[in-house]
Amino acid sequence: MPLIQISQTPGLTAEQKRDTIAAVTKAYCEATGKSEKAVWVVINEVPREQWGVGGTPLG
Repeated sequence: MPLIQISQTPGLTAEQKRDTIAAVTKAYCEATGKSEKAVWVVINEVPREQWGVGGTPLG
């Protein structure tokens, strides 16, 4: 079963998370022909202070 992991800063509402999971699942299935029932999606919320871009912390 495919597992898609999304890492991002916190802030999405429960509705936005549901919509994101549905959209990512649909796109993956359209691209691969897999069944939606086989696709797992995980949204990992990582605090901003644990992210760095270009050598600089975000938090």
